[in-house]
Formats: sequence, C-alpha cells, structure tokens
Amino acid sequence: MKPTLLILAAGIGSRYGGVKQMDEIGPSGESIIDYSIFDAIRAGFGKVVFVLNPKIEKDFKDIYEPRLNGKIKTDYVLQEVSAVPDGVKINSERIKPWGTGHAVLVANNVINEPFAVINADDFYGKNAFELISSFMQEQDNKSSEYGMVGYRLSNTLSENGSVSRGVCQTNKGYLTDVVERTSIVNEGDKIVYEENGTKHDINANAVVSMNFWGFSPLFFDQLEKDFRIFIANNAHNIKAEFYIPSVVNDLIKKNEASITMLTSNDQWFGVTYKDDKETTIKRVKALVESGVYPNNLWS
Repeated sequence: MKPTLLILAAGIGSRYGGVKQMDEIGPSGESIIDYSIFDAIRAGFGKVVFVLNPKIEKDFKDIYEPRLNGKIKTDYVLQEVSAVPDGVKINSERIKPWGTGHAVLVANNVINEPFAVINADDFYGKNAFELISSFMQEQDNKSSEYGMVGYRLSNTLSENGSVSRGVCQTNKGYLTDVVERTSIVNEGDKIVYEENGTKHDINANAVVSMNFWGFSPLFFDQLEKDFRIFIANNAHNIKAEFYIPSVVNDLIKKNEASITMLTSNDQWFGVTYKDDKETTIKRVKALVESGVYPNNLWS
C-alpha cells in the first residue's frame, strides 16, 4: 500500500507578508510544495492531500491541479473553525482554526492508509522522504508505531531572524519528548536560545522536529480524542492552539504510541521571513545544478 502525503497549506504567513506556499522559488516557477511532491512521488507515495484555507482554495487549485494531473492522485480539505467532530461545542468568539493538530484532523475522511505530514513552506530534502517512506512501507493501518524525521539544529536555522524549534529527546532510537525552544539564533561561534529573558547555549547537533511525521490512520482516532479534551479544557480561551507535538508527547507518556526517530542529514530550509526567499532560491538552484532535481520538475 502506497502512503499518502498530507501537506498543511492553510497558513497565511504574517511575518512573511503573503501566501508563501505558492511562491515561486524554482528555475521553472516551482514552489517548495512542488519539490516536496516530486520527492514524495519518487519515494513511493501514491496520493497527496492538501489542507487549505478557504481564502486560497481556488487560486491554489488553479496552480496545482494542472501541474499534478497524471502525476499523483490529489485531494483537498478545508481547515475551518466549523470543521470539528460531531458533538464538539466551540466558543462562538473563536475566529481561526486550532493549529497543526486540527489541520491533520480535518483530513480524517479522505485518508485511509499510512500517511506523512509536512508543512507546505518547508523544504525537507530527498533523503527525508526516502526515510519516512521506507519506514511507512512496514506499517499497517492499525499500527501505533509512528515515525518522525528529525534534523540537526545547525541545518535548520534562518539567516534572517530567530526561529523556534522542538528539540527532540530520544532513548534507544525512540522519541521520548519534544521540548520547544524559542528565539534560536547563531551568535558568534555558538547557537543560543532565549528563555525567560536569559540566553542559553544549545548543541548544534541537537536533533529538532520540523513537523515531518509518519502516522497510521489510528492516529486520527487518537487525535480526535485529544481534541475533544482540548476543546473542553479551553472553552474560554479563544487563542488556544492544538499542536501535533503536544498530542504525540501525550501518547508517548500514556504508552499509547511509539515514535521512531529518523534523522536526516539534509539541509532543511524554508521561508519563515520574506528575506529567506532569496536564500531559498539560491539553494534550490544549487541542487538543480548538482543534478538532485531537474531544471523543470513537471516537464
């Protein structure tokens, strides 16, 4: 059974200043999404599902449907405040969805096989898709053995500002915890993060999560259960967010899932800030020139 790729593409970046998931960064007008799908196809994925904001749905489909027609099966779901499980009562003042955990949950009805989850605006690299695909080929639909592709921290920093990263704790190759670190930057010959106004050193080789997960459909049941609890506990908090790592950490602590750590040595890059675009274009150009990607992905 070929796995499915679930791309979280509903965000509209405030720091970036536009809809970055459709921005052109390749020599033939490709976006980061194009490269992710290209890598997924050659790693053995059979379908891609996009989670979209209704505001960009038409423009998004107008771009990607012609490109992907005949290349891979596609499906689309919308992440809206109204997209909640039956019986869930939400605060009427809530105006935006609940983050990455909710984004995965809205795809429940269109995925029936093992699936990987990625962000639309992150360039993960060929090796990452090979790692997760190989792992998922061994899983079945009821498996609670999940996977996560991690990256060396030094391979994930931006030249144009600080970043937040989930630092992974492991034991015998399994993820045990993801600890969020914020305001991470290069400072001279070291990397530091800030917490409560104080700077701390952090190991350049620390493995961090870039939201690249591999799950079976069982995860949807676990996700819905946690989402119901989350909504009940945050009925009066209209800004509360429901994130994948929080759910994963909870499953690990309850011994309801295990997460195999798959570490990629690829250089991750993305477009967190507007100025990241120029760097990303240069890096993609170098990968094309070295033969990792063709000059035109879909020709």
